[in-house]
Amino acid sequence: MPNILIVRLSSMGDVINAMPAVTDMARALPGLQLDWVVEESFQSLPRLHPAVAQVIPVALRRWRKAPFSAQTWREFSAARAALQAKPYDLILDVQGLLKSVFFARMANGPIAGPDRSSAREALASFAYQYSYPVVWQQHAIQRVRKLSAAALAYPLPDKIDYGLPRPKVELPWLKPQPYVVLLTATSRPEKEWPEPHWIALGTRFAERGLACVLPWGSAPERERAERLAAAIPGAQAAPKMALDAAAALLADARVVVGVDTGLAHLAAAMATPVVAVFLASDPEQNGVLASTYAVNVGHDGASPDVEAVWQAATSGMRS
Repeated sequence: MPNILIVRLSSMGDVINAMPAVTDMARALPGLQLDWVVEESFQSLPRLHPAVAQVIPVALRRWRKAPFSAQTWREFSAARAALQAKPYDLILDVQGLLKSVFFARMANGPIAGPDRSSAREALASFAYQYSYPVVWQQHAIQRVRKLSAAALAYPLPDKIDYGLPRPKVELPWLKPQPYVVLLTATSRPEKEWPEPHWIALGTRFAERGLACVLPWGSAPERERAERLAAAIPGAQAAPKMALDAAAALLADARVVVGVDTGLAHLAAAMATPVVAVFLASDPEQNGVLASTYAVNVGHDGASPDVEAVWQAATSGMRS
């Protein structure tokens, strides 16, 4: 029975993009026991995958703000104890950073990861007992899948399968009618699609009898969601949701349209038709990717118009 520890701390999209590799491992290695080290704010994501036995949360982002506090040391000691609690046949660092190596080295077992030319931080590769070349000119999902297949010596399946069931979460606030999800919030202002475009797109959905639901994360994002919902007939701004509730919302949507954000990747992971709108980043390596309907529109420096996004969304929308 192989015992594997995967290290992928953040971000939301990158954690989700590692899940097809977990599905590959589970199918290739009968009896797999797989644990996952992840930043505390994303710990509910690995828990969605049925092949993940234990999630070990760490709080590096928060610990850095108070490195000498008693709480930090208690939490750090608890995380270290969890990492050292059992031996692993392999510790797989798919992040390739010094911070991910920091936690990989705490665990009990040999470490594998990308080689010096493939790791995001070349120094990280010196901590690995086994390292493998991973070509950068490919999607992040494929990089992780190929690294995992090389490290664990199994053939890479053709199909990308995130392996996530719909979470058993109820959404009593959701209006009882077919809906689409509009993901208008992103981490950088230059990735935002203009509000008039969202209103025009949402109005088209409303004319088809589909409600638009707009999730948000921060206070400014909530203000935008409420502003847009007020301008789109029949739309509603969602309440603040945990990630498992967001996954359930996305799973049941007719289609999801979103900017370059982790929730767009989560929609792809839930096998929901998704259209990702790109304005200031490269979809070739970091766009949505799935064996189900997942389309990237636009690219770095070129904002797509409403018609292009509408055509992409209606082409893949569930009936």
